[in-house]
Amino acid sequence: MATIVPTSEEDPALAVVRFTSDLAWADAGPEVAEPQVTRLCMEAQECMVVGRWLDLASLMLTSADLLFSNAKVSEKDLECIFTVICNLVTKSQNPSEALEMAKLISAKIVQQPTEKPALRLKILFNLYNLLEDPYARFSVYMKALTLALNGKVADHIIPSLKKIDGFLKEWNLDVKDRRELYLAISNALKDSKSSTKDGFKFLTKYLTTFSGEDALVIAEAKEEAVRAIIEFVKAPDMFQCELLDMPAVVQLENDATYALVYQLLKIFLTQRLDSYLEFQAANSTLLETYNLVHEDCIAKMKLMSLVDLASTPSRKIPYALIKDTLQVSDDDVELWVVKAITAKLIDCKMDQMNQVVLVSRCSERVFGQHQWQELGEKLATWRENIASVINTIQANKIVEDGVQQVAQGVAIR
Repeated sequence: MATIVPTSEEDPALAVVRFTSDLAWADAGPEVAEPQVTRLCMEAQECMVVGRWLDLASLMLTSADLLFSNAKVSEKDLECIFTVICNLVTKSQNPSEALEMAKLISAKIVQQPTEKPALRLKILFNLYNLLEDPYARFSVYMKALTLALNGKVADHIIPSLKKIDGFLKEWNLDVKDRRELYLAISNALKDSKSSTKDGFKFLTKYLTTFSGEDALVIAEAKEEAVRAIIEFVKAPDMFQCELLDMPAVVQLENDATYALVYQLLKIFLTQRLDSYLEFQAANSTLLETYNLVHEDCIAKMKLMSLVDLASTPSRKIPYALIKDTLQVSDDDVELWVVKAITAKLIDCKMDQMNQVVLVSRCSERVFGQHQWQELGEKLATWRENIASVINTIQANKIVEDGVQQVAQGVAIR
């Protein structure tokens, strides 16, 4: 973060007002410019004397747009100027005034986001670090997300997402603000090819916040629920999600416009390739509407179908069943098994002699309440087994210690 180092007797804030005013009135000629610059400097001094920091911030930001578009102002100078402006939030003793200043400054910075977006983002994070009030910090972070989206600099904000859980504890947000945050993060990441999964994760978090709400509130999430389904279906490397039973998503099941979208999700998470092919034959226009590529959907459904076969209690899948279910040739059976292994969907061995796949582990397509319950039961069983082993070891140790003591006693006699 840039720091302010005074290099003259003039206050840094007043120097910024003078500099920006000179730029703003440069084309008007000295006779017009000088009185205006003097007037603005006197206004700035008055604000500083009486402590009207919000008014001073507003005055200093008046010509801010000119700075970013002026070729005479270097990025280093820009950063220094805005460091002075942002530093005003530390002057006020009133948290409400500091919050208003933060909102005013950040709103100005995110205007014209395509002009030097990375620098604008850096300035916002400088402002963030100067603030003490948690909610003011949240407000600035939300503006940073908006800038990342509109300025197409999402990659610059990705490192901060690793700290988001810590931020949430610090900000202490209510449900409405958390909902807004998750959606903003998801929107900022949706065009970033390297962060598709992270974007989907935060979109899922957004939809989760609607659990327990009434139907009117849940209806607000309808468009985003559709978006989540389409993103999941499109993603070639996502084979598991929690969407199916979420209230925000379930509402689509009987919706006049989006019922088929929900049905498509249900096919991908609970059914096999033949069901998808039947659906596609009857609803090909739906796939075109959402830019879903039929061949990509088939490839994904083949893997999902193979996972479904692997989840059967016997854990043995005949080659012939894979061939029929995936609708592939004999020669391609092992190819698709290898693809499933590569995607870490299953762990298995291929018994070529007996033409059967022996499954040792497979992923769950749906991970909801039922799966959490099963996991809890498995953990409880493992805990009991470990406790039993520990008790057995301790009991054997006691017996061994007793035998050794008796043996030592006999030796002494």
